[in-house]
Amino acid sequence: MSFRAPVQDYEYIMRHIVGYGKVSATERFEEAGEELTSAILTEAGRLCEEVLSPLQRNGDLDPARLEDGVVHTSTGFAEGYKAIREGGWISVAASPEYGGMGLPMAVTTAVNEMMSAACLSIALNPLMTQGQIEALEHHASEEIKAIYLPKLVSGEWCGTMNLTEAQAGSDVGALSSKAEDNGDGTYAITGQKIYISWGDNDFSENVCHLVLARLPGAPAGTKGISLFLVPKFLPDASGEAGEANSLHVVSLEHKLGLHGSPTAVMQYDGATGWLVGPEGGGMAAMFTMMNNARLGVGCQGIGAGEGAYQKALAYAKERKQGRTPVAGGTGAIIDHADVRRMLATMRAELFAARCIAMANAVAIDMSHATSEPDWAARAALLTPITKAFGTDTGIKLAEIGVQVHGGMGFIEETGAAQYSRDVRVTAIYEGTNGIQSMDLVGRKLMDGGEAAHTLIDEMQRFAEEARATRPRMAGLIWNATETLREATEWMVSQKSMTARFAGSVPFLAAYARVLGGYYHLCAAVSEGSNGPRTKLARFYINRLLPEYKALLDHAMQGDADLYALDIEDFDVA
Repeated sequence: MSFRAPVQDYEYIMRHIVGYGKVSATERFEEAGEELTSAILTEAGRLCEEVLSPLQRNGDLDPARLEDGVVHTSTGFAEGYKAIREGGWISVAASPEYGGMGLPMAVTTAVNEMMSAACLSIALNPLMTQGQIEALEHHASEEIKAIYLPKLVSGEWCGTMNLTEAQAGSDVGALSSKAEDNGDGTYAITGQKIYISWGDNDFSENVCHLVLARLPGAPAGTKGISLFLVPKFLPDASGEAGEANSLHVVSLEHKLGLHGSPTAVMQYDGATGWLVGPEGGGMAAMFTMMNNARLGVGCQGIGAGEGAYQKALAYAKERKQGRTPVAGGTGAIIDHADVRRMLATMRAELFAARCIAMANAVAIDMSHATSEPDWAARAALLTPITKAFGTDTGIKLAEIGVQVHGGMGFIEETGAAQYSRDVRVTAIYEGTNGIQSMDLVGRKLMDGGEAAHTLIDEMQRFAEEARATRPRMAGLIWNATETLREATEWMVSQKSMTARFAGSVPFLAAYARVLGGYYHLCAAVSEGSNGPRTKLARFYINRLLPEYKALLDHAMQGDADLYALDIEDFDVA
């Protein structure tokens, strides 16, 4: 199977679904018009098809390894990273002041998803660097920016984020890594961090770690955490990578998937670091990077789903099994109703998730370009939905991809199972999907549900207008938005956060499900005929959209039944 980058799908979504034209109409992004954006996506697609996709299987079969303290990456990854670096694909959204392209996040989002579809293991590397670039742009001193940003933007140096410790996972405030003032503008960082994606490599000149640590006398919890930039090699007088810092890779994790991406245990032994942002401001600074990464991780899920879909589709077109059930059929398993159902589900879910991610990116761009709080609120609302729904979709589609292959999906030689193993972690890192849903019903509804209701109003108005041309589909979407409105009001009315949290996962899933239906309706209306997008919209709205009803019933049950179960009730009888 040859991977094909979904460039046309992205161009259609940007042009007809998510209002990318508003972004390119702003003064900040006026150069990012349709022609330039199309050229960039086409070139990125070529990189994915010709350079990155061939690395997918090798990253699994020839994993990264640690030998004598040196990380050796999968064969071909150094050349793949060189192509990413030389093409400027790390710096699409970075500031031109430091050598970046300064293009919209929407463009970066499309590029990152295509790279994830081609080879998720290597695509994770530039994603980490992009997040660090944004964190430094917003929070670092001018001196730090001048030294580090040009190197990170060019791809000469790579970036990571170091939050997790053995005793401090989602509860970041429990971390014990410490920092001591050296009295010369630097700090000595000591501690161990785990689960560090691309903690080291053998192809970049330096690896720069953003590390959360606690200064002496700092208060407990997240308020006492500061952020430090700790490079593998200390910059010399000319700003180049100089002497080695006091840090090293202890080990690489043995993982279910993403074997081509080294996940390191990092040890810092009085390593030299520089404060990023104010003392005690570590979480605010790190969240800049994490929010960037959450959009990116959502796209990782979508990308893995795209890769799984293309492999499943190719197999279904060529695999002969059983008597064809349709007149004039191909004789391949794609003729069978259940296989057709699985493939249609994959295609429809991909479009829905992709539209949500792109709408999120457009909201970020409009917020940056206009400074309007409504756009910032829209971006904040969509971020946990993009991350959770995008990754859940990727996991679901990778599993379906295995099923389409039948027995050969369980056999490693086809590569179908790799997508399932690789994508599984995306629902866990950068904040588990449970945490994303808690964020949605907690922080994101602290405005009384204003941002959530504004988006519901938008969907409902469009559905009302669409009744003229797509009456049945529009009616179903209108009904779904009204039910979603009632559930959102119920969530806002709950004073107990535990009651909200008990139903947060199905609530997020339902919100995403309705959003997906809305975007499919947009596609059907824009197509204006009974073409492929209309047919796909009809499939989604008739078969997948109705799930929102059960999800919202679940979401509004509260927490009483959960806590009626005693801990002993969970024990095996």
